[in-house]
Amino acid sequence: MPDFQKQNVQWFPGHMAKTRRLIKESLSLADGVVEIVDARIPYASSNPELGDLISRKPRIIILNKSDLADRKATEIWIDHYRNKGMYALAADCKSGRGIGRFIPECRKALKDVIERNEKRGMTGKPLRLMVVGIPNTGKSSFINRMAGRNKAIAEDRAGVTKSNQWFSVGGGIELLDTPGVLWPKFEDPSVGDELAFIGSVRDEVTDVEALSCRLLDVLNKTHPEMISERYKISGFEEMQGWEILELIGKKRCFLLKGGEINYERTAAVLCDEFRGGKLGRISLELP
Repeated sequence: MPDFQKQNVQWFPGHMAKTRRLIKESLSLADGVVEIVDARIPYASSNPELGDLISRKPRIIILNKSDLADRKATEIWIDHYRNKGMYALAADCKSGRGIGRFIPECRKALKDVIERNEKRGMTGKPLRLMVVGIPNTGKSSFINRMAGRNKAIAEDRAGVTKSNQWFSVGGGIELLDTPGVLWPKFEDPSVGDELAFIGSVRDEVTDVEALSCRLLDVLNKTHPEMISERYKISGFEEMQGWEILELIGKKRCFLLKGGEINYERTAAVLCDEFRGGKLGRISLELP
């Protein structure tokens, strides 16, 4: 058995403490908040500190990357949010699918703000919303799609947006982009794992081989058929994650000199293919 070190994922760089402060300072400028979560892990990818940070501001939740998530699971999540009196919609910010529903949903969420502006003689005053979310959930892609031009920096890498930026996106709406922020620690280790699975925690600060083994342990319980179909392997249902990783390495011929499995390469490919949806549409959580 390879010596894969078991670790709990923790990541709270100094700039994230700064971001939390900036969110507090800028919130007075916003009429509402748009939270971008990953549709595959809506609970784990929602910052639990946001409730306290944004107070009573109207909140719209966008389940981004819904093209990578299980459709039925996403529908259950949307019903869950709406039953709690929140506003939510599923979207794929890269293709633009579902984004057309944002402005109507926004106007419903900010109905009281619009009516208050009209009573004050400020009909047509732009609605200003702060866009928040953890790293790599697609905030910049959402703003770029809404604005119709690549004004916000967008990379498939955690922690790219560095400072607050306002963008006019039409429809009388302005959006404030903020850097992605995680929270100081993950009380539940599975939350840290799920964030690392989707790439919200940088691979540089995780043990990717150990992470891939834990991912395989999860997928073996929930979606074994997708492992079998993608990697053309079978008979692994009673195996541990590292054993399945070995099977995948052998099947893909990821070998070092002497025939030893190249675990590093196998783990990296597994994580990349999971994040890219090549195993199929997978949701790891339900309400």
